[in-house]
Amino acid sequence: MVLLLFVDLDPRLKALDALGGFFVLRTGVPPRGPLPTLANAFAEPRSATSPEVYGDPMTFRVDKVARSIRAPESRVAASVAQQGLAARFWSVALGAAALCGRLPDLDPELLFWDPDVSAPDDLWLGEVRFRPVTDLDAVVRAGLLVPLSAALRSRHRVSAALLWGNAGSALAGTVRQLDRWALVHGCPDVGERARALAGGLFAHPDLAGTLAPATLRRRSCCLYYRVPGGGVCGDCCFERPPRTAPGRS
Repeated sequence: MVLLLFVDLDPRLKALDALGGFFVLRTGVPPRGPLPTLANAFAEPRSATSPEVYGDPMTFRVDKVARSIRAPESRVAASVAQQGLAARFWSVALGAAALCGRLPDLDPELLFWDPDVSAPDDLWLGEVRFRPVTDLDAVVRAGLLVPLSAALRSRHRVSAALLWGNAGSALAGTVRQLDRWALVHGCPDVGERARALAGGLFAHPDLAGTLAPATLRRRSCCLYYRVPGGGVCGDCCFERPPRTAPGRS
């Protein structure tokens, strides 16, 4: 486990707390430490004798989600876990860029994660440094979502299209939340910046086409309808849960 010196978060970014739990970015010594970094979580699983507290943090998280929602397949839990992390990544990065005009560097080597905490995922930044707001795509899509997708697909039978659909849905949800906050607080510029930045992000081939432009409905399904008692999400490509083939759970 790599130990870093934790420092106080830039006070201008404390404004993110007011946007809700998905936007909070913590620093300081995690109370449940030592925690794995996201770089640890993205890495290939280690042996059963690994000294890591959670063994393979990504598998630990998916298993925890599976138990919590009673997922019938690991790919359902993997999808739900990935969407929660995607929402956190977009919220922190886009929220900071739109509200504060600053983009914290969310390098996976600097970002500590507690896979044993329920949603929203608990993130702790080990070193506060900033990158240009124009680096949003590099920081979130390339730096976090690409390795997250690779880590999950190496462990579970889940499609890349489904995971990018989750990421697109999470990005749109982040923009809606920022828009609502901006309207309530009389800060239309925040909503405008969020929409403009998201437009650029959706231009990348990984995210382009994940949502229908006119309705922002997904063109894929996160599989939540397969959870006992679950249904379709508000932006799902299905209007009602598909029927499960006979003999399948």
